[in-house]
Amino acid sequence: MFMLRRLLRIGGLVVPFMLAGCASSPPRTPVPTLPPTSSSSGAIHIGPSEPGPSDEPSSTTLPDGRLRPDVDNFARDLAARRDLPLDQVLASLSGARYSATVARLIMPSVPGHKVWRSWLTYRSRFVEPRRIRWGAEFWRENAAALNQAQQRYGVPAKIIAGIIGVETLYGRNMGSFRVIDALSTLAFDYPVPDKPDRAAMFRGQLGDFLTLALQGRLDIDTRGSYAGAIGMPQFMPRSIMQYAVDSSGNTGGHIDLANDPAAAIMSVGNYLAQHGWVRGVPVFAPVRLPADPSALVVGGLAPTMSWDQLQADGARLAPGAQAGRWGQQRLGIVDLDEEARGTAQYRTGTPNFFAITQYNHSYFYATAVSDLADAVAQQVGPILAGSGL
Repeated sequence: MFMLRRLLRIGGLVVPFMLAGCASSPPRTPVPTLPPTSSSSGAIHIGPSEPGPSDEPSSTTLPDGRLRPDVDNFARDLAARRDLPLDQVLASLSGARYSATVARLIMPSVPGHKVWRSWLTYRSRFVEPRRIRWGAEFWRENAAALNQAQQRYGVPAKIIAGIIGVETLYGRNMGSFRVIDALSTLAFDYPVPDKPDRAAMFRGQLGDFLTLALQGRLDIDTRGSYAGAIGMPQFMPRSIMQYAVDSSGNTGGHIDLANDPAAAIMSVGNYLAQHGWVRGVPVFAPVRLPADPSALVVGGLAPTMSWDQLQADGARLAPGAQAGRWGQQRLGIVDLDEEARGTAQYRTGTPNFFAITQYNHSYFYATAVSDLADAVAQQVGPILAGSGL
């Protein structure tokens, strides 16, 4: 969940997570390149190979081996506030290494270099045959857990599968950076000096990671993305603390989001349920909008309009559609831009669309999740897809 993919009209996706469970997103995450072969559902890791022992300098210590004063103050404050053993906090931070790769990846785009936003290009990277096929395999292998999460949280199995597919290719690309290295680099040596809020955010995530590790809920050598996102659903440490559950829906213990698909599935369901998912409502309402609905776009991460308001502005039910529970919910018009052409696609988002944007603050992201979910559900067929709550 940690990606910055779309600047919102409210002023800023764009950060990830925070989203997914994440929190706020850093700069744009590169889209992984798919491998040329293999249809296996096994562990096919995409992207940089797992790094070996780091030869980078420590990100937290002085040449004489003592912790930097700012790191030492952070450690003592964290241990006191969270009742953690100070010696273990100090030792954990002393072992963190600086990552020049993390610093490079977090850097924003080159100023003055215009990147044209294209929904169709973005969609093609996520809603494509290989990812759909892997999604169907993932669903068949984890049908019981997906059904359990659907029943418990009201989030359709296809949406949970869609998120895990967009985030990590169903566990094939979970990141190879030591999380403590990534987070300490970004917490204490954030490469953009005029972004103190970003460094502060990563210090908070580092504190949460150390808390989880010293409580035995995560391994100190856990690996993840360059921004510190972990496991199949790419949860940041704070999201793990708040929303991660095991295969039975329980919190508080050791929860393995990288190797336990059931825990990842249940955690995504729990996250969306706690961020406003409405049982029995689709992601998009079956609405035919007026010819130019651009004036109806409000932007932001929450729906603001009633169905009555939209009808007064010229919206109608799509042919063959019926008013349903979605008609009693707040709605929002979603614009999916083709900037180079000066055009856009428009859809009518329900509260469930905006629940997905709490995972990643991007209209492109949330729409890609929904479209991939529909494609995977069509691939597995009506028996596995079930009721599609």
